[in-house]
Amino acid sequence: MDLQLRGKSVLVTGGSKGIGLACAKAFAAEGCRVHIASRSRERLEEARKLLGPDSEMHATDLRDGKALRALAAACADVDVLVNNAGDIPGGTIEAIDEAKWRHAWELKVFGYVNLTRELFGRMKARKSGVIVNVIGMAGEYPSFEYVCGSMANAGLGAFTKAMGKGSPAFGVRVLGVHPPATRTDRIIPLMRAAAKEKLGDESRWEELIGTGSFGQMIEPEQVGDTVAFLASARAGKLSGVMLNLGA
Repeated sequence: MDLQLRGKSVLVTGGSKGIGLACAKAFAAEGCRVHIASRSRERLEEARKLLGPDSEMHATDLRDGKALRALAAACADVDVLVNNAGDIPGGTIEAIDEAKWRHAWELKVFGYVNLTRELFGRMKARKSGVIVNVIGMAGEYPSFEYVCGSMANAGLGAFTKAMGKGSPAFGVRVLGVHPPATRTDRIIPLMRAAAKEKLGDESRWEELIGTGSFGQMIEPEQVGDTVAFLASARAGKLSGVMLNLGA
C-alpha cells in the first residue's frame, strides 16, 4: 500500500533504537527524509547507517529547554513529528522518589509537550502537519508497579486527545498510539521490576508477558508501521484519537 508519504520530512525523537528506530525505518521505507534525535551520538550514527545517507541526526537532550528549542528550529519544516523519547523507570511510589519522578517526566511528559508546542505553531502557520505521540498501554491500564509511567502516559493520552480535537481547524492532526509490551532493550528492566513487586523474584519476568491481550510481546516494527500509517493521508480523517495496540 502506498501511504503517499514520499518526499515528506519527519522528526522522530528517541529515534536511535527500539520503537523510535522502527518508526524512522518505516518512514524511510516510504521515501521520507527522516530526522532522528537522541542523546547518544554513537547510537545515532549506528542508526543512520540503517536509514541511509539522506537521514539527519541530532544529538539532543530533550530535558534541556534550550537544546529542545534548537532542535525545533533545525527541524522547523518537518511535515510529521513523532514524539517517542522516554525512559520512565518501573517501581512503586516508594521506589520512585521526587528527584527520579521529576527527571523521568522532564523527558517523557515535558519533552512531548514542549516539542509539540514548538512545532505545532509552525505547522499551524503552514496549515499542514501531523503529530503522532507514542505513549504506552499503562496510560489505559495503570499499574501499581509502574505508577510514575502510568500517570505520565494517562496524562499524555489526554494531552493528545485535547490537542487533536482542535488542531484540524488549523490543518494539523494530532493523534497517538499506546503500544503494549514491545520487544526492545528497555522492556526487560521494566518487566524485571514488575516481577520483583508482583512475584517477589525479578528472574520470573517472562511470566508477566502472558498478561497482555495476545499473550506475547509485539515487535517494534509493528508499532513503526502503525505510526507511519497514522501519519499518512490514508488516515487523514483521524485526529484526537489514541489507538491501543493491545487490550
